[in-house]
Amino acid sequence: MPELIESPSRVEAAGTKPKLIDEYAGRVNNGEERVSVAHMRSPAGWVEPGQRPDFDEYTLVIGGALHVEYEGGSMVVATGQAVLTRAGEWVRYSTPDGAEYVAVCLPAFSPDTVHRDES
Repeated sequence: MPELIESPSRVEAAGTKPKLIDEYAGRVNNGEERVSVAHMRSPAGWVEPGQRPDFDEYTLVIGGALHVEYEGGSMVVATGQAVLTRAGEWVRYSTPDGAEYVAVCLPAFSPDTVHRDES
């Protein structure tokens, strides 16, 4: 039988400004360790620390644009586009003009496996 996920759990975000993270599937909302699915709403000027996570992350931008820095360059992921960052790659996300997006992490996101840069 299909399992209804009635509502997400709000997850605390890292970064320079408050960002809203609503996790629908993952360690926080339903104890799922295989995958996490989160809806993000990030304000203009938000920047998070760089990270080298132990998970793959698919990010689908549904509004605005997500800036992605990586070793060797950077890219802008616009509305209607997606990006895949693979486990072990260093990345830093930011939203100079704000963005709304959905992040899917395999295995599920965990603060213990994101490996953020020290400030």
